[in-house]
Amino acid sequence: MLAVGLIAAVVTLAAGLRARREAADAFVRNARLEAMLASAPALALIVRADGRVDCPARLADWLGLTQPPRYLDDLVRPNTGLSAEDVAALAADVAAVQKSGRSFTRAVQAVGSARALMINGNRAARAVQAPGGVILWVFDATESEAEIDRLGEAVDHATTLYEELSGVIQAAPMPMWYRGADLRLAMVNSHYVDAVDGASAADVIARGVELVEGSGVGGPLASAVLARDAKTVQSQAMPATIRGERRMLRVFDAPLSTGGVAGFAIDIEDLEQARARLKRFDDAQRAMLDRLSAGVVQFAPDRSLSFCNQPFRRLFAMKAEWLADRPEFDRVLERMRETKRLPEVRDFPGWKAERRDWFLAAAGGQEEEWHLPGGVHLRVVAQPLPDGGLLLIFEDRTEQVQLASARDTLLRVRTATFENLHEALGVFAADGRLQLWNNKFRMVWAVDEAFLATHPRVDALAERAARQLSNPERASLISDLVRAATVERQQRGGRVAFADGRHFEFAAVPLPDGNGLFTMLDISDSRRIERALRDRNEALEAADRIKTSFVATMSYELRTPLTSISGFAEMLAEGYAGTLSKAAVGYVDAILESVERLGMLVDEVLDLTQAEGRTPKLEMLEVELDAVASAAAAVVAPLATKRKIDFAVEILPSGGAIKGDARRLKQVIEHLLRHAFGGTAAGGRVLLHLDGTAAGARIVVSDDGAGMSAQAVARAFDRFGQAGIPHDGERALGLGLPLAKQFVEAHGGTIDLVSEPGQGTLITVTLPRR
Repeated sequence: MLAVGLIAAVVTLAAGLRARREAADAFVRNARLEAMLASAPALALIVRADGRVDCPARLADWLGLTQPPRYLDDLVRPNTGLSAEDVAALAADVAAVQKSGRSFTRAVQAVGSARALMINGNRAARAVQAPGGVILWVFDATESEAEIDRLGEAVDHATTLYEELSGVIQAAPMPMWYRGADLRLAMVNSHYVDAVDGASAADVIARGVELVEGSGVGGPLASAVLARDAKTVQSQAMPATIRGERRMLRVFDAPLSTGGVAGFAIDIEDLEQARARLKRFDDAQRAMLDRLSAGVVQFAPDRSLSFCNQPFRRLFAMKAEWLADRPEFDRVLERMRETKRLPEVRDFPGWKAERRDWFLAAAGGQEEEWHLPGGVHLRVVAQPLPDGGLLLIFEDRTEQVQLASARDTLLRVRTATFENLHEALGVFAADGRLQLWNNKFRMVWAVDEAFLATHPRVDALAERAARQLSNPERASLISDLVRAATVERQQRGGRVAFADGRHFEFAAVPLPDGNGLFTMLDISDSRRIERALRDRNEALEAADRIKTSFVATMSYELRTPLTSISGFAEMLAEGYAGTLSKAAVGYVDAILESVERLGMLVDEVLDLTQAEGRTPKLEMLEVELDAVASAAAAVVAPLATKRKIDFAVEILPSGGAIKGDARRLKQVIEHLLRHAFGGTAAGGRVLLHLDGTAAGARIVVSDDGAGMSAQAVARAFDRFGQAGIPHDGERALGLGLPLAKQFVEAHGGTIDLVSEPGQGTLITVTLPRR
């Protein structure tokens, strides 16, 4: 029994020790679990079947409660705990779990706090020792909810931006697209669809229609591959056909982090054309600048020479090889100084620095005058360019300066001449005001200098001038003349008498500058001389009329004795007074010839005196010129035979007929033939030629006689041509040629005489057919 008791004690001791060890392990595990539960992100709230709750103090602190609640309804407190709505909903969820065993999740908000709680409810396990109870795991979701809200807002913002960006891409005025990692089209905008004539974006993506044709090197996919692999934006110009029109596009491909590539294309066709036009304009402008007389040079923004024309190179003696290196602005100035094409200055570096500031001139263009050695004057215009460059224009004004100097000298000479002229001069402007005048002008009108200095109008001047005129109403002539010269641009003149007996001639001349020149010339002396000459001329005309009347009377009176002498001489020649000796017969023939000659002279004198100053009266009938010429030739033929002259007559049928006076035309031919016979010696030759055209007839009389001097030819048709002309070796002019000219011109014809000493004479008469 002792042994049995000992064994039982040992067994009991062993069981107690084992229980003690297990209790110690349980305490350790319990402490660890409590520590883990205290540090867990969720707190357990046990709701028993009878409605009581086991609430940790930490959860009560989360809810702002001073004491842990005993029932769910105790969670409702003023300004703390949970709201009545949340507690009611939570009670309903607990009841549902107790009935069906289904878990739930509910989010609640602590009253009077920003803490958000997430409650997850499940049926309590048997080990919890709460039969029919529900365990509620309460999570503090304040930070999670804030993060969720932030992420939600971020998502909403990103969604808004995406939608706006999508709208911008769709509304963009250029084709835009997106390629996936396989470089196939994944998105295109509406402009892309329109550019490729697609039905819709989905249709274009499904068919893989590319905006730019071609493949391989330089194609659209090659640029996208390069952008994806190089991780850099690629850009290149590619041609494309858009809406049937060939356009040049600038295509951009940008790599994305997803492995895809976004792209867009800008139509640069207009830009390329504008660049081409700009280049053509620039070339044309430079070609034009080369033809200017002024030197032009342009510097780039880096102050290097970019262009200069031919006049610039000639003006500054610069070689094209040196300019081809694009020298800088400072070097160009130094080269100008070396060739003595710059003004001489003491501080050249400072002067050069001031000119360098032309590139940055804020006031715009600069202008200055350069006076170079040798009398050369340059006008320099410096114009800063918008791109930071500089344009210089060098105008050689040497000739203009010289002309200005000459003009100043000319003005001084003109002023001196103007003041010393004998004429009174005044220059009036277009508005009628007196601008310039000389001393003579002031003295003639007897006005003071102060009045003229006010530049009076012509009406005021005419009013002052009226007192000086013999007829004051004639003062309006001054205004009329000035108005005609300045407004009507017509030259007019006139005369006016002064009250003191002087006479002035006025004239108004329009000037090129729109003004009018008014001149006054004192013609008092010439007026008196003119009156004297007029009186003398009237006396001479009266004497000439008396002389003409006397000559005509004497001519008529001479006919009576000439008729008697001719009759008695003919009776003697016929033997009425007996037979005459041979010598007497010769004397009688001489008397008859002289009587005939004297009668002819009397007829010529009568013709001249009767037709003096008037066109001779003609009996205009149809005249056959061949008959007239033959009759005239027959009249003078005996004279040719007597003088032993070879007389040739050529009458062509083309002479025809004209309207004229047959008797006067016959006298013309006779006068010409007698003139030819008179200058031709024995053995000579005289020709009468007649021909014509449809426009008129021509009569030619020529001889091979001694000819006529230039003085005689000049006065051949003057009725007083013999006066002062010696006849030694020359034919006498007589009255035949003046009469012939008078009759020819009365028929509307012309007469010409050509002769030289020793070469004979040629007279041509042209008569029009009427």
